[in-house]
Amino acid sequence: KAMVCFGNMFIELPKAKTQEMLRQDQEELDEEINSLRKELRVKVNRLYEAQGKPELKGFNLNPMSAEEMKLINRILEG
Repeated sequence: KAMVCFGNMFIELPKAKTQEMLRQDQEELDEEINSLRKELRVKVNRLYEAQGKPELKGFNLNPMSAEEMKLINRILEG
């Protein structure tokens, strides 16, 4: 069992249920973060356009996934 804080109270839940809840919450947060990042890129480009500046180079790059990083590390290790 695991103790989970909901607002002002702690509730004891089965460990598997707690892990599933945390996993779902993390997935939702990751989706929201990615959405905000995409919106930020568009807003920054609009700002630069309004200021008459050229678009930032490399600003539209996407981070590598964990799987891609593992493959790169394997290659570098030899």
